[in-house]
Amino acid sequence: MSASLSAFLQRSTPHALALFRIVIGLLFACHGAASLFGVLGGAMGQGGTVPAGSWPGWYAAVIQLAGGVLVMFGLGTRAAAFISSGSMAYAYFSTHQGTALWPIQNGGEASAMYCWAFLLLVFTGPGSWALDRIFFGERDQEAAPAARREPSVV
Repeated sequence: MSASLSAFLQRSTPHALALFRIVIGLLFACHGAASLFGVLGGAMGQGGTVPAGSWPGWYAAVIQLAGGVLVMFGLGTRAAAFISSGSMAYAYFSTHQGTALWPIQNGGEASAMYCWAFLLLVFTGPGSWALDRIFFGERDQEAAPAARREPSVV
């Protein structure tokens, strides 16, 4: 890879990470909104809502909506992503994994991908364009430490 391309990719990493965070948060929030408010096809695509207080559906929907919005805006990203990742791990192992080993066989692809995507955000932080940076300054500058490494010249 050329040095100029490598430098461009290094500079672009926080912005690409922010786009990743925004898209993942938006999609996750849509799942919660569908289950809580019956929009976008409703709960499980059946047009309805999950009953308030029902375990685990209603609580999962609240985590999806709140966690998705927080991650999307980059506010408390690491904590929201950690809780969201855990909820998706719980969903996968309690609902999907018992029917078959592989996510493609048991319908758990979304749970598995959200779990790993949120876990990635726990470690990388929000990237650029995060409200955390406005409210808390540059405290989260350790985000994506690999992106700040100087490109090696070969």
